[in-house]
Amino acid sequence: MNIATFYNLLSIIGVLFLLMVTGFICRRTGIIDNAASNRLSGLIIKIGQPMMIIGALISKDFSTELLKEGLFYLLIGLLLHPLMALFSLLCGRFFQDPEQKKLSQFALIFTNCGFVGFPVLEAVFPGKGAFNGAFFIIGFHIYIWTLGIYILSRGRDDIRLTPRKALINFGTVPCALGLLLYLAKAVIPMPAVAVDFCNYLGNLSMPISVLVTGALVATQDFRTILKSPRLYLFNAIKLLLLPLAVCFIAKACTLGMDNSYGIVLFCTVIAALPSAATVTMLAELYDINPGWAAQTVGSSSMLSVATLPLLYFIGDLVARL
Repeated sequence: MNIATFYNLLSIIGVLFLLMVTGFICRRTGIIDNAASNRLSGLIIKIGQPMMIIGALISKDFSTELLKEGLFYLLIGLLLHPLMALFSLLCGRFFQDPEQKKLSQFALIFTNCGFVGFPVLEAVFPGKGAFNGAFFIIGFHIYIWTLGIYILSRGRDDIRLTPRKALINFGTVPCALGLLLYLAKAVIPMPAVAVDFCNYLGNLSMPISVLVTGALVATQDFRTILKSPRLYLFNAIKLLLLPLAVCFIAKACTLGMDNSYGIVLFCTVIAALPSAATVTMLAELYDINPGWAAQTVGSSSMLSVATLPLLYFIGDLVARL
């Protein structure tokens, strides 16, 4: 194991934890209320996330080799989500309540591969983690507005899966724009001011999104969380069993490949990330047990502080076999 990389990962996780605690305190002291939380979420979804994706892509100088590598991680994103969907389908029988079942399956499939994932990937793969993550996240946004909406629409006539939602949203549009701008760098130099502008706005995403997650945790009754066996079960599946399954499957699929180590570690880290904040946003939008959604996202975010380094360690060992 690369000790320096492991320390970088621990440093990022420590920062995430402290930001979450800060968000928790801000909520309990009234600095962040419901209105502020909603506005901050809107700021991140509509401005921070798009700029984060575009900035990650255009910050790199164009090269055919980098483009091929990025497209390979796009393929991983397109393949990994159906694999995790199959796993979540098998685990759905553990949740009897229909709304808990839908949200749990949704939260098992979709990880926080953007707001939290980019800085974590950059710590594990310095210089290219966020770039490859920006290609991976294209698959995330394609599936979240197709497969994800399909899962949430079960038993509901008012939730509809539409081609427009799947193709045009705050994730797919910046992905396409960022990719086009990156390709344009092959012939037209990108002004440094444009790159800095995107990166400065994109850098808002991680701290603000984690602050909002911490504030979200503060709205929940800890006694309810601590007494919920299904929440323990959810996190055991989400943060341990699923990443381990992905790790070993990735290893089996890449035996003999030159870049097997990087692929296995990338897939393991991605699968070990906490549930996507989008779970709570869509649960509130469609009124699907928002309390359970908040508990899954909040608890997985807090517990990942301990499980993510462990999964990195295991992923590194398996990848080296």
